[in-house]
Amino acid sequence: MTDLVKRAKTFATSAHQRIDHRRKYSEQPYEVHLKSVASLIKEIEGSEEMIAAAWLHDTVEDTPATHHDIEQAFGPRVARLVYELTDISKPSDGNRAIRKALDRDHLATASAAAQTIKLADLIDNARDICKHDENFARVYLGEMAALLDVLHKGNQELMRRARKLLEKCMQQLGMRSIHPPLADSSQNGNIATLGFSRRRVQRLFSEAFTAKDIAEPLPSFDGDRPARGVRALMKEAGIPVAGVRDQGVVVGYMRRNDLEGETCLDHSRGFSPDQQVYGDANLSEVILVLSRHDYCFVTMLNTVSGVITRSDMEKPIVRMWLFGIITMLEIRFTELLKKHWPDGQWMEKCTPARLEKARALLEERRRRGAQHIELADCLQLSDKSHILVQDQRFLRDFGFKSRSEANKAIRAMESLRNNLAHGQSITTQDWPQIVRMSQWFPGNAN
Repeated sequence: MTDLVKRAKTFATSAHQRIDHRRKYSEQPYEVHLKSVASLIKEIEGSEEMIAAAWLHDTVEDTPATHHDIEQAFGPRVARLVYELTDISKPSDGNRAIRKALDRDHLATASAAAQTIKLADLIDNARDICKHDENFARVYLGEMAALLDVLHKGNQELMRRARKLLEKCMQQLGMRSIHPPLADSSQNGNIATLGFSRRRVQRLFSEAFTAKDIAEPLPSFDGDRPARGVRALMKEAGIPVAGVRDQGVVVGYMRRNDLEGETCLDHSRGFSPDQQVYGDANLSEVILVLSRHDYCFVTMLNTVSGVITRSDMEKPIVRMWLFGIITMLEIRFTELLKKHWPDGQWMEKCTPARLEKARALLEERRRRGAQHIELADCLQLSDKSHILVQDQRFLRDFGFKSRSEANKAIRAMESLRNNLAHGQSITTQDWPQIVRMSQWFPGNAN
């Protein structure tokens, strides 16, 4: 194993372990899947960059690492492969079929090396899904078949194995033809599930909180200016990134720390489609971009004029937005508690000490004049969730595979809420939860 591959293995394994990422059905550590994909690439004698990218192929999509992190650690060639393998679609693009079509078009233009890694990924995923989930397998196999039609530059031996596995799985499921889904059948925990008026929540979260409200102006410099001089100016002004102008038009961006060559244009990077949002984009779209890139660029009047970083997620508007999501989720938890255990039946599942605290709060709130309030309304979030996770309907509706997964997600939500309430930083330990929770409220999903 080369040094590059060893470092990629360590980086990817650590990144997925930090968020306790596991395989959906077996609960095995996620590196089991990464190892399988890397082994397939090694088996067909792929290059060390390909094997490294196989280990890293889900890192940007599933962990807090960004494409820039990959480039800094492993160089532009590996970073390019990972970018080609990372989905570019956003929840706001439409239902599952539409999003998968966008990601498929992205892969269709990928290099032969990236398409080969994707074939290995499809093979390992298909084995797992067809073994454990017959219903979703029917959806996945349709998507796999569509992908195989555009991965023609990939390794032909892996293509042969992938098509053979596809045919075998289809026969096992009794499938004669494949019809990709027209709706997002796999997305759980959406606005409808949460029980709120869909249009009202969409309007609140897509119109009241937008990219232009938190973006900072993007400074720009002419491309023919000396790079080191501009670097000094950017350092003095505390600017980490700036636009590059060519004939007065911003055509790309440059990082301050990269400016070592002759001119700014020598260091210009293009704006990738999945790195840009319009000014009226909702914050869910912004957060999704920042889960993949260090910078989210904001386009207004057909020109990139603003930039957003993760540090902008600390701004009051974003914190208000996140607190609002948590508040609505807690309200929904209370509704489900009353619905699933009517007439106070939930009290049997609550400890005497927690009930006593709730009764004391109820008495105090009534003393202060609160009306139409019940004991369930006075439970803590942890009390409500402790009861709800015992119900399979709750786990199913919110997309949790197990009680432990649900408990972990709710603890993360509590941590985020506490840090929001006490003015603590939320972009370090709470970032994975911010990404997860923001996608529950895409704001303009179909």
